[in-house]
Amino acid sequence: MGEKLTIDSTLRCDVLVIGAGGAGLRAAAQIGELRPGTKIIALTKVTSPQKSHTTTAQGGMAAVDPKDPVDKPIFHIFDTWKGSDCSADQNVIKKVCNMGWEEVVWLERNGMHFSRTEEGRIPKRPFGGHMLNFGETKAFRACYEADRTGKGIMDTVWNESLKHGVNFIGQCIATEILFKDNKCIGAIIFRYPEGKFLAILAKATIMATGGKTRMYLVSSNCRGNTGDGLAFALHAGIPIMDPEAVQFHPTGMVGPGILASEALRGEGAILRNKDKEPFMERYAPTAKDLAPRDLISRAIITEFREGRGLFHEGHNAQHVWLDLRHLPKEVHEKKIQEVCSFFKRFVGVDPEKDLCPVTPTAHYQMGGIPTNEFGEVQTDTQTIIPGLFACGEVAAASLHGLNRLGTNSLLELITLGKVTGERVVEYLKDAEDPEEISPDAGHIVFDQFSTYLNAQGTEKYAQIRETLRNLMMEKVGIFRTEKSLLEAIEGLKSLKERAMHIPIGITSLKANQDLWQIWELNNLITVSMVIAQGALARKESRGAHYREDYPERSNEFNYHTLVSMPEFNKITLGKRPIDMSIFEAKGERFELFDYIERKY
Repeated sequence: MGEKLTIDSTLRCDVLVIGAGGAGLRAAAQIGELRPGTKIIALTKVTSPQKSHTTTAQGGMAAVDPKDPVDKPIFHIFDTWKGSDCSADQNVIKKVCNMGWEEVVWLERNGMHFSRTEEGRIPKRPFGGHMLNFGETKAFRACYEADRTGKGIMDTVWNESLKHGVNFIGQCIATEILFKDNKCIGAIIFRYPEGKFLAILAKATIMATGGKTRMYLVSSNCRGNTGDGLAFALHAGIPIMDPEAVQFHPTGMVGPGILASEALRGEGAILRNKDKEPFMERYAPTAKDLAPRDLISRAIITEFREGRGLFHEGHNAQHVWLDLRHLPKEVHEKKIQEVCSFFKRFVGVDPEKDLCPVTPTAHYQMGGIPTNEFGEVQTDTQTIIPGLFACGEVAAASLHGLNRLGTNSLLELITLGKVTGERVVEYLKDAEDPEEISPDAGHIVFDQFSTYLNAQGTEKYAQIRETLRNLMMEKVGIFRTEKSLLEAIEGLKSLKERAMHIPIGITSLKANQDLWQIWELNNLITVSMVIAQGALARKESRGAHYREDYPERSNEFNYHTLVSMPEFNKITLGKRPIDMSIFEAKGERFELFDYIERKY
């Protein structure tokens, strides 16, 4: 190798935000608002925050107006608890659901263009699992901007961040967290175009790197969602909470895996099998096509298994139909026009005239880096890592438990992004400027990159990636068993070894796409291992985690899984209790916040 790996230069700031999506920039905006003049650096893996994955969110953000004559925050709180399959933290649910409407107001006052009714009000649409009167009938709760709500949120928080002087560094990756006396003091980053490592020293560091489902064959995530934040948290000795909780969205477009938003079913679209039968009433008699995502995804796979699915020869994939043909022309043209255009462009069907082929697609991680309700990263229930915070999809507070309701993700990133920003401002009052970095800073990433650059062998990146995607889809997907999980773990060990023997054509660090991709591939394999190990340890079915050999939920597992893996496959398992504070307070309808049966 011609180049020695060294830290080229050091930058200093008050706050480092790793990830410039909705959660990271909402935190940055809140810090700028409360503490003008704070020096904030925000990193993005892509060229601009406007390329962040938040921009792809379509359907809406759940929020209950306290003045709503029908809906109430307590209904939303209950739905989120029930939707989580009784595995979310009740203190976090209460905080987030009660904050929702004030954040809708904040977004609108700062420039977001929510859709409007003829009376000038923000309209709402129903989403799966959101119901009135503790489960009686569907609720209209999702505030939206047509079918591009995430884009509206990103426009707003990016503009607010610019207003408060946030400095952005694009086309870079954070590769190693820096610590001094068990306190986080920043991170080492790698700038792709120049091929240089920089150390950024910060009084406070916020991790907001987003999701990670690109290890699955069919995924709605953009190609950059490779679990980088989870991987370097693991390397730093931080556990991942509930990694087994991976959500499959039931309606991915056959072929590209792009999401066919739940907003379509909120507007009245119907799932049909090969006989054109609306099959969801068999699985969820009350909620039907607006049941939670985990339930619908399993129903679709069951239809496949029992011979009522279809096969798309062009994309070599099974599917069912999503029927939008009966929806009014105005709905097609004004409320769901972007999703309809995706069907036309990528699948070759016109939703106004044709049935649309859909199949479950890996979509969201409910678990992540464990935090408390203020966004402070924890190694266990009692221990906080000073100076390190996390919010958004990379974090687990836990609002979602083992299953997320649609539109609660945008709600989480905007509310807990704000809360995290507020806690950072409090932390900065007594925070000291970081000292110089330790002499061994960078040893983790330098060892990684040196291994990749010096690799000898004939393995192919694309072959390993495709093997990983098929392995995870087949063995650690919607349905799991002990046998399949053990096979997956052995397969991942083999893939990790093979990944060490992918030769790189050039060894220059500058704009080295092969190096970047191999680093991402290793992150995916790393995170896949903790998903499989977490799923193996949880011998029950709960939310999006479904074990065919343990098909019932078990009180024995009324806790959050903590998986530590500082070295590959060196696994340590821990537990974190589920917060039951609403139930324990014995307030309004407290009995509904016990470990209740989950039916729709």
